Amino acid sequence: MPVGALHTLHRVMWGGCLFRVGSQSCRCSLSSYLRRYHGALSDDIKSLRAVLNPDILKIRNIGIMAHIDAGKTTTTERMLYYSGYTRALGDVDDGDTVTDFMAQERERGITIQSAAVTFDWKGHRINLIDTPGHVDFTLEVERALRVLDGAVAVFDASAGVEAQTLTVWRQAEKHHIPCVCFLNKMDKPAADLNFSIESIRLKLKANPVLLQIPIGSGKNFTGVVDLLTNQKLTWKLTSTRDDGRAFELRSLSQSEDPELLQAASEARTALIEQVADLDDEFAELLLTDCSDNFDGVPVNKLQEAVRRVTLARKGVPVLCGSSLKNKGVQPLLDAITAYLPAPNERLHDLVRWYKDDLCALAFKVLHDKQRGPLVFLRIYSGTLKPQTAVHNLNRNSTERMSRLLVPFADQHVEVPSMSAGNIALTVGLKQTVTGDTIVSSKASAAAAAHRAQNDSETGKKRRENADIVLSGVEVPDPVFFCTIEPPTMAKQADLENALNCLQREDPSLKVRVDPDSGQTILCGMGELHIEIIHDRIRREYGIETHLGPLQVAYRETILQEVSATDTLDRTIGDRRHVASVNLTVRPVDISCEVAFSEKLQVQILPEIKEAVENGVQSSYLQGPLLGYPVQGVSSLIHSVSVEPGTSPAMVSACVSRCMLKALRLAGGQVLEPVMALEVTLGEEHLSSVLGDLAQRRGTVRDIQSRHDNKVLLATVPLAEMMGYSTVLRTVTSGNASFSLELDAYEAMNLQDQGALLKRMSGVM
Repeated sequence: MPVGALHTLHRVMWGGCLFRVGSQSCRCSLSSYLRRYHGALSDDIKSLRAVLNPDILKIRNIGIMAHIDAGKTTTTERMLYYSGYTRALGDVDDGDTVTDFMAQERERGITIQSAAVTFDWKGHRINLIDTPGHVDFTLEVERALRVLDGAVAVFDASAGVEAQTLTVWRQAEKHHIPCVCFLNKMDKPAADLNFSIESIRLKLKANPVLLQIPIGSGKNFTGVVDLLTNQKLTWKLTSTRDDGRAFELRSLSQSEDPELLQAASEARTALIEQVADLDDEFAELLLTDCSDNFDGVPVNKLQEAVRRVTLARKGVPVLCGSSLKNKGVQPLLDAITAYLPAPNERLHDLVRWYKDDLCALAFKVLHDKQRGPLVFLRIYSGTLKPQTAVHNLNRNSTERMSRLLVPFADQHVEVPSMSAGNIALTVGLKQTVTGDTIVSSKASAAAAAHRAQNDSETGKKRRENADIVLSGVEVPDPVFFCTIEPPTMAKQADLENALNCLQREDPSLKVRVDPDSGQTILCGMGELHIEIIHDRIRREYGIETHLGPLQVAYRETILQEVSATDTLDRTIGDRRHVASVNLTVRPVDISCEVAFSEKLQVQILPEIKEAVENGVQSSYLQGPLLGYPVQGVSSLIHSVSVEPGTSPAMVSACVSRCMLKALRLAGGQVLEPVMALEVTLGEEHLSSVLGDLAQRRGTVRDIQSRHDNKVLLATVPLAEMMGYSTVLRTVTSGNASFSLELDAYEAMNLQDQGALLKRMSGVM
């Protein structure tokens, strides 16, 4: 395709829009694109003919997940290049990758927003999402995994399982997502296959199924042996410009290095035995046909067994390579299509109620200055078409979708329809937010609810919408907050608009107004998260805001069980509102909850019950000590008395006041966020880092050896970790790395709590 033609297209990805200089249009229809450019496409760049609706069995919706700097984005770039959808290999250090397009990503060399790309590989459609590895952007991983069918976990082969690897792996397990592991950076001197495999087994509690062994190590890493086919794949790169597209594939022969032959033979035997232990069908085949000679095991039968093991999540295939050195990525693509599931191989129970009607989940929203909100949908059933009205179950609203697009490599291609199993980008849904369920109409939702009610397997009635709404995305609570102010009051409205747009894009960003000072409070997942938001407001909305000091988002709980009673008697106009409530609060280990006594549960009217629940929940938002959210409190409502004419709002106010009284009587306790810290450093710096942690109220859990380095595992209060990266860089002369993850909220000791109360009372 001519370069000039490409420059007329937007490079629009999931994470945002990149506008080329001089571009006049913001989209390209599929028909006009093919009509205009098909003759100009070179042989190595794919045609867009197949963009419409591939066979659902040929679709793979996958995510790339890992610890920061394990090589996710570099691996994605190689996939795009080898599949023929980019002309050059992008590099994170050069800031020219397809998926890391934000200015902040290119400046820092990290992924901040998940980015979606679509490409084809050997007759399969792959919808791939490159996710961040930094703990501050865990929500991006969460909402990506919510709509994906499979995942590729990328590991640094010299480090194995790292802190954030554990986090994203747990997220994948929560959504029951089959995974493939890719041991990247096998060219590093410290790369260790056995160490990485063992860390997957021990730390992730997973069952690694090794499908390849490396040929050579460190600088001499040249390829892999495929244990299923007994073939040798070698990349003979003659220069730094060699792109790794071509590699040599041949069967192992007796003339090979004896050590390699023996290692491959032993590894293949171990693979066959392991798969037989995990898959009964393969074990039966092995016992009946190949018990005396494992070399006679049919390759296709072994591959089918590995796929069954993967889909059943009994084991995780493990491959290896070096994405930066352009080795091992093509076999990884083969593994994605061979072992990860198609959309119809994943069970989504409630989708069956919709049959052929549309059912989709909104999992990402972007704001485009020209087109307004862009909403990403995962289609679970039915067909999505532009210029049609759709119904939002969560908002109980109907909206008209004007355009339907697919993020096809680095272009947006407009399509006439998309079917189940696909990921689509829509224009025109102005009220839809992350986690909303989109259906074709109210009537289709009612029909789905009716089918659910009449299902003979359930044996009990279902509420009309409760079980036909797709589960949304779990949003973690913020751990940091600070004030944000515009440069002048004239910019206040612009700032509010910017924050509203950013909140819709990023549900982990919370904005509230302090009721006492009237200041706008920005709440985020970490220092970097808030820093990025601040920078985006400046760059994208042209507002030079001022941030106040960063503060930790503490929590509050209670120390003892207490009962309280309260009555509200208020006359507004000519209407008298009278309500009284009796309740008990007690500390619990679980999150806050509200319950009703058995007698009250039967007697209470639904609208009064809802008002009581609202009153309790509102009291949990501000604790009695410092006004931080309350957690670990159970409330039992014994009785509620409401005189005729009393509004539900007054009932809520009465309950909220009674709750506040009970919480104060129960004695307050401040809970502080404690972080799990992992520091990788040289032994010569260990004592200095330990001394610094002691001053930060840190507790050392373990000190492990990893090759020539030490790995320090500790827990440290988040309040003590401000600016830690700068201090660590100074103490270790820049020869250390660390990662943080929220471990738990723990009770502060009395001395620290007293100091905090004194400090906060001075602020207030």
